[in-house]
Amino acid sequence: MIGGDEVKFPPCTPAGIQEMIVRTGVETSGAEVVVVGRSNIVGKPIANMMLQKGAGANSTVTVVHTRTKDLEGHCKRADILIVAAGVPGLVKPEWIKPGACVIDVGVNRVGEKISEKTGKKIAILKGDVDFDEAKEIAGSITPVPGGVGPMTVTMLMVNTLKSLKFKLGII
Repeated sequence: MIGGDEVKFPPCTPAGIQEMIVRTGVETSGAEVVVVGRSNIVGKPIANMMLQKGAGANSTVTVVHTRTKDLEGHCKRADILIVAAGVPGLVKPEWIKPGACVIDVGVNRVGEKISEKTGKKIAILKGDVDFDEAKEIAGSITPVPGGVGPMTVTMLMVNTLKSLKFKLGII
């Protein structure tokens, strides 16, 4: 909650989200950020991180959830929409502000299929946002799978390296 240099090991998924936003050049300072989901692992930490002073932050943040009245209205105002509710297809394309940056954190198993490559059963995954329709409206959008997940792993490696440097007294 303190933010700034006091944070040695930021939570991996929110840190990955913020890193993607920064690296894609999306302006966060003064931006309307709507976080759909209030989990302790993603929703609350990313909301707090986007509020902090600094690069990839300085945003105005609203946290909503599946019980929020007028969820659609909140989503439509977002310059940056971060969806981590765990409900497949929750956010409809018409809820997205044209040109918005959409980060879909939801990884929902919606069935199984047989892999053409291996012949084994694999999970069918779907995000919290309808990617195929939303990509026509959003300025940028993350896919599921392949968007936030790899960034979570990357930030875990970053934290691991920081931990070693911290232990060795390098930082």
